[in-house]
Amino acid sequence: MAALHYDAVVIGAGNGGLAAALTLADAGKKVLLAERHNLPGGFATSFVRGRFEFEASLHELCDFGTPGNSGNLYALFEELGVLDKIEFVTVPEAYRVITLDTGEDYTMPFGVQNFIDKMESYVPGSRESTATFFALADECRRAMAYLTQMRGNPDTAVLKSEYPNFMRVAAYPIDKVLNAIKMPKKAQEILNVYWSYLGTPEDQLSFLHYALMVNLYITHGAQIPKNRSHGISCALADTILEKGGEIWYNSEVEHIITKNGRVAGVRFADGKEVATEHVVSNASPHLVYGRMVDPKDIPEEELKLANARGLAGRGVSMFLGLNKSPEELGLHDYSYFIYHSLDTKAEFGGMETIENPAQVTVCLNAALPDCSPKGTTILYFTSLYFSDFFGGLANAENYFDIKEKMANCLIDGFERATGAKIRDAIEEIEVGSPVTYAHYTGAPQGAIYGYLLTGLDNMMPRIMCMYNEKHLPGLHFCGGHAMRGSGYNSSYQSGNLAAKFTLMDMKKEAE
Repeated sequence: MAALHYDAVVIGAGNGGLAAALTLADAGKKVLLAERHNLPGGFATSFVRGRFEFEASLHELCDFGTPGNSGNLYALFEELGVLDKIEFVTVPEAYRVITLDTGEDYTMPFGVQNFIDKMESYVPGSRESTATFFALADECRRAMAYLTQMRGNPDTAVLKSEYPNFMRVAAYPIDKVLNAIKMPKKAQEILNVYWSYLGTPEDQLSFLHYALMVNLYITHGAQIPKNRSHGISCALADTILEKGGEIWYNSEVEHIITKNGRVAGVRFADGKEVATEHVVSNASPHLVYGRMVDPKDIPEEELKLANARGLAGRGVSMFLGLNKSPEELGLHDYSYFIYHSLDTKAEFGGMETIENPAQVTVCLNAALPDCSPKGTTILYFTSLYFSDFFGGLANAENYFDIKEKMANCLIDGFERATGAKIRDAIEEIEVGSPVTYAHYTGAPQGAIYGYLLTGLDNMMPRIMCMYNEKHLPGLHFCGGHAMRGSGYNSSYQSGNLAAKFTLMDMKKEAE
């Protein structure tokens, strides 16, 4: 076996991997973070084209907040010693949603009471049901904190007595619960705008998961780092090194070595081997079990679980540097959710072909006025596809033509929705496809949202089962394919959790 030995090796320096490695280093463990790219962050990065520095993926952080109104991610960054190394700003509004087919246009604020009041102005008679939604969401938040405290083994009597409504709604999708509390249909449609952040329509997505996310956004507001998500990634990486951890860039783990049915080390693409009894993988189970572990060592239950899961949204992004200011273009909002309609099921079904103008687009200048040179604007667009049509359509001959077609579709949709004429102001443009994301991050089919959250594979079942999952001994997963699903907050938290599971394993082995 190799001469080098580490207490743990973390595969992949994405959000989950960075949080896992830092948690282990903070606990005094000798940890190696292995990253195949030459930078930390995975999706959480930035890039420069001409005179513009573009944010690669982050729209806004959930559950972060401000010093007087902080969330769990704020507390995690404080615990890990990175909070003071990153400068954050608050996004001005929750969202603006515009529909292309019906011309509806709604802008919703942060703050629970503000949100309820604005909803009532749009949908008279919705006040009581919207207030009920937030009360339910807050009870769900407190119940989930209790479940976490009890490590998946709660006292059912406590759940029934202190969180009775949580027990009533936890197993149902969004639409069932909103109908049960008699929320008007139009109010439901406006409330459900964030669905594309999780990539599952309202009839499949857990009410619990969605309510928690909406409540955290509206209660704490949303923040972004001043130096793009790359600033967060660098702060985490620097702190890992400060605490004695190691990071190897340009170092792709090719194989997880096993011995006697458990993790024994890793082998890199260049043939180098490192000994360890513990691996935390930010790479997906599909990638790990498909390429990196001997088939005989894969637990049958884990293989069945990975094969049973569907992939969530495949990502397409476009980044525009415009030579006009937001004021000249008539752009005054930060987040633009643009759909054909507010029917989430219909929208989900339509995200399977190249003619898909549905998008979430951010005007970074609305939160960071100096993010680009004076008189310019940064826009970045994200769209999702819920099939692998791209893999069967694109080839070396037509790839760039397809990207151009997708870009035109997104630009046309944005101009139709907002009335802003952006096409003639384009100075820089970059388009990322599912191929881009698969190439840079190893995400299967370019799926940027991990595994689809649906039915019995929603967040609640995943969290309840995570203490009993039968991984290959010594292996834990983090990131968008892990127990909390996708998203920045979830990925950081999953890395912290995976590291704590690893520390628990180490403690048991030492006894």
